[in-house]
Amino acid sequence: MTSADRAETQHGWLSYRFRDPSLLDEALTHKSYVNESKSVALRHNERLEFLGDAVLSLIITEHLAIRYPSMREGMLSKLKAGLVSEVSLAAAARRLNLGPRLRLGRGEERSRGREKSSLLANALEALIAAVYLDGGLEASRLFVLDVLGEELQKTELMRTNPGGDDYKTRLQEWCQKHRKSLPLYRTVQETGPDHRKVFGVEVIMEGMTIGTGQGLSKKEAEQEAARSALERLIQ
Repeated sequence: MTSADRAETQHGWLSYRFRDPSLLDEALTHKSYVNESKSVALRHNERLEFLGDAVLSLIITEHLAIRYPSMREGMLSKLKAGLVSEVSLAAAARRLNLGPRLRLGRGEERSRGREKSSLLANALEALIAAVYLDGGLEASRLFVLDVLGEELQKTELMRTNPGGDDYKTRLQEWCQKHRKSLPLYRTVQETGPDHRKVFGVEVIMEGMTIGTGQGLSKKEAEQEAARSALERLIQ
């Protein structure tokens, strides 16, 4: 990334201005780029990704605990899991147009790495850590709540709308509005002893698997599969 690119980055798509631009460069550098480079000074973003995962978890946990003081721990955990999931982070990264700004090796370029959800989610976690190291916890909190603003709004709607936790109903209503067919649920796995079986379920629409889920009952697994399908469809 050139200095001109960096200036565009700091004044364009990014809501935070770095005092140390090298942290930004590190956050946007994939290990494939470093492996193909002859420069020993280059650092890839896996170290920042590791830190960013922890920073993100703290910020989202704190936000949910303050926003929903009477909510049970189990539901808070479910909301948090959705917000910090690969699907949510990748969607936020795409809104930031993060993919085109990454430094990738030739192999990742050929395999369309800039479009991979896992790579985009990891890069966003690295970016969160870079903001944290450059500006501290408050700066990273503001950054996270900004870039995940749409996901937080969806969480709020789920909590205020009746039946917000009934993901199967919500998915069926979405399909009725946006698709020509309804979702089908298929149990694909049963593991564990009879008294504590774990069920694996796929939800299928138009011949394609659009979500998967696990649970201690088929009903619970179907709800989880519907939730994952909605995360994929509504982004």
